[in-house]
Amino acid sequence: MSFLSDKKIKELELKANEIRQSLIEMLLEAGSGHTAGPLGMADIFTLFYFHILKHKPEDPFWEERDRVVLSNGHICPILYTVMACAGYFPVEELKTLRKFGSRLQGHPHREFLPFLETSSGPLGSGLSQAVGMALADKIDHKEKDRYIYCFMSDGEHNEGNTWEAIMLAGKNRLHNLIAIIDRNNIQIDGFTEDIMPLESLTQKWKSFNWHVMEVGGHDLRAINEAINEAHSIYSKPIVIIANVIPGKGVKEFERDYTWHGKPPTKEEANMALRELRTLKGKIKSEHQ
Repeated sequence: MSFLSDKKIKELELKANEIRQSLIEMLLEAGSGHTAGPLGMADIFTLFYFHILKHKPEDPFWEERDRVVLSNGHICPILYTVMACAGYFPVEELKTLRKFGSRLQGHPHREFLPFLETSSGPLGSGLSQAVGMALADKIDHKEKDRYIYCFMSDGEHNEGNTWEAIMLAGKNRLHNLIAIIDRNNIQIDGFTEDIMPLESLTQKWKSFNWHVMEVGGHDLRAINEAINEAHSIYSKPIVIIANVIPGKGVKEFERDYTWHGKPPTKEEANMALRELRTLKGKIKSEHQ
């Protein structure tokens, strides 16, 4: 993975801003879907698809590609948007989100979009799928060829299956597995620490023999450095706890759990787009 220069950071920040705008337009057109999570993870997904991942959008089934497992499938609007912008399918198709017959289902469905690595919806299953992929590569002596990246929510740690997968990966020292937790502290019913307290997440994961890092989820350089560190670990699986602001980029949406599972109205979307366009101008001026 290449060094992340100041120039590249500016490019990625502007790309993430454009992607957030596309997200708002997409959700408005759909009239349903999740807003807070996709906006919050826009920086991380932009960094992955435009800097970190080993992949070929023009050849999506390339055998040596890194694998991306989206466990928290409800934030799929961000996955669809970055994949479209990266060239996997036409950007215009984003406007078909959740429409009858669309390939872009409300939760990722591999039958409709075959270059997805998995289908997802029920929370808690993604890490188990990723562990299976990483373990298969280890058995086949292919663990040096690629990484298995599993994106997870914090709320899905309420699921017992998640902890079974954590335990199995630690036992098998799957150093080709990197989990990234969207630690935005919200779920559909409220704040995670009110619904089912998770802390201390770091100590819990460490106790299952994982290498644990914690970063700011909007600091591109820090996330990139965490991935570089993860690639230097050969004795255990790696988890990166990314502290993310849900709804990032639109002040009215930020840190408000009620935006977990609803789309903006036309008025709210217009407000959000104005704010994001203003932010785009600030990004440009800050890096001049």
